[in-house]
Amino acid sequence: MGIQNLFAAGGVVMWPLLGFSVLGVALIIERIRFWVRINQRQSRVVRDVLNLYRLDNVVGAMDKLQKNADLPLARIFLSALELEEPNPEEFRLALESEAQAEIPVLKRFQNIFETIISLAPLLGLLGTVLGLITSFASLNLGDVGGSKTASVTAGISEALVSTASGLIVAIFILMFANTFRGLYQRQIALIQEYGGQLELLYRRRYERGEKTYASSR
Repeated sequence: MGIQNLFAAGGVVMWPLLGFSVLGVALIIERIRFWVRINQRQSRVVRDVLNLYRLDNVVGAMDKLQKNADLPLARIFLSALELEEPNPEEFRLALESEAQAEIPVLKRFQNIFETIISLAPLLGLLGTVLGLITSFASLNLGDVGGSKTASVTAGISEALVSTASGLIVAIFILMFANTFRGLYQRQIALIQEYGGQLELLYRRRYERGEKTYASSR
């Protein structure tokens, strides 16, 4: 069955389903590019920054972060390291605040995916109802095999095609939405892990500075 025949058979609900499909595919492509960029670069960049900071090369660490400011963890680290002589509590709060600010970036389009997943089957069900209405309206028990049989068949076809199309759209979007949700949860775990490591390094550095200052007095 060609695309034109499919749309003709599925009825009016096929057009919003097509819109959902196009929108969903466009957002999926954007999210794939986003997560590929993060997964390819972020862990390596963060490990390099932590190693530089561990060696007291703060300038090198800051430079590395600024060159990779398109990564969520780099922005989180920068928000804390750019503070002027914060105490450990202020440093931790800066990390946590920026991490919260990055959550909408990581979960971007999730609500749209959930809306499509919810509405696509309902549109398919609407198409089912409309198709059955068409079939029953055309049904004439005294005209079995007569001229109106084609209208009954078209109504049943509309019901089946629209239902299948709505389910296909919802299932397709659901697979990617769950994948992106898993990547988001993994990213949150990495933010907590690497953020904790940076906070620990800063606390040690801060305590060394306090001891040096106290011994010099």
